[in-house]
Amino acid sequence: MANKKTLIPFQGTAEQEAQLKAVIAEHKDMAGGTMPVMQKAQEIYGYLPEEVQIMIAEGLGVPLEEVYGISTFYSLYNLNPKGEHKINVCLGTACYVKGSQQILDKLEEKLGLATGSITTDGRFSLDASRCVGACGLAPVMIIDDDVYGRVTPDMVEDILAKYA
Repeated sequence: MANKKTLIPFQGTAEQEAQLKAVIAEHKDMAGGTMPVMQKAQEIYGYLPEEVQIMIAEGLGVPLEEVYGISTFYSLYNLNPKGEHKINVCLGTACYVKGSQQILDKLEEKLGLATGSITTDGRFSLDASRCVGACGLAPVMIIDDDVYGRVTPDMVEDILAKYA
C-alpha cells in the first residue's frame, strides 16, 4: 500500500481486535457492510492503519484494495493516528488569501512536524483543509473544537501554549 508511514507504530490491543472481530461478524454477510465496519473500526482504533485494513478485508472476504480505496477516497477516514490535540488550518480561498499558509508554516516550525503528521509524543496532529465554512473569520485555525479566527503567525505560539 502506498500509505505514508507514521512515526508511531501500530499499537492495537487484544480488546480492540475482539471488538473489531465482533463488528465484522455482524456485517460479514451484509451487502454494503464494508463501510459500516470501517467506520466502527475507526471509532475503535481512532484511525485505519494498514493492519486494521487487512483485518477488515480478510474478515469480510473482500480485496484489501477495496478497503484501501474506500479509506483513501472518503475524507472521513484517517490512515494515520491523530494527536491528543487535533490542529486544522483552513487553506480555502478566503483563508489562503489572508495568510493561512504562513500560519501552517509557523505551526510546522513550532511543532517540528509536517502537515498530515503527528508529533512523536502523540500530543499534536496537524492537518489542512480546503474550507471550514468560516470565511468571515479568515484566516482560521481549529484546535480540537476551538475555532481561532483572524490568526496571524505571531499568535501561533500563544495559542499553542493553551494546549501544552
